[in-house]
Amino acid sequence: MAIGESPGPGQTTGTVPWYRQFWPWFLIALPGSVVIAGLSTLYIANRHADDLVADDYYKDGLAINAQLEKQSVAADRGLRASLQILDSRIQVRLYGDDNTVAYEPSLNLQLSHPLEADRDFRLELQRVAPGLFDGTMPASVAPNWHWTLEDPQGNWRLDGSLVAQSFLGGGPGPSEPEALP
Repeated sequence: MAIGESPGPGQTTGTVPWYRQFWPWFLIALPGSVVIAGLSTLYIANRHADDLVADDYYKDGLAINAQLEKQSVAADRGLRASLQILDSRIQVRLYGDDNTVAYEPSLNLQLSHPLEADRDFRLELQRVAPGLFDGTMPASVAPNWHWTLEDPQGNWRLDGSLVAQSFLGGGPGPSEPEALP
């Protein structure tokens, strides 16, 4: 074939169109994969938002004084509590200098996951004996969960964290009463 002549039928020039070659697709795939990874990361970050930061930290800060006052009332009354968990049952033994607390008809218990606020739950414990309260948990818990125990009127409050000894059958035995900080 001479210069300037077009190829005849059945003859090719030896060049393949760009979309049939490897390197253009390889060069397009690199930034394309980064875009897909970025969008996936954005989706994961929005779907599983971190619960460690409070949305309304100012109100939370104002509520701290009320919580400290309730803890002070509990300390003045010499209140302490121990929690024991077996499967989905929880038992709270309440100790203190003030015997009237042992005869409360019920107590409110808040169990909070250390990282995921959507796993937190509240339950009402019923008195089964003086100073002994019992309830059924709607979900399972593990060590390091935070607990808050209050009377129904909200006059006092005890705080603590679950420890391995709180779990009957899973630890060395029942836990000792936890002292207030």
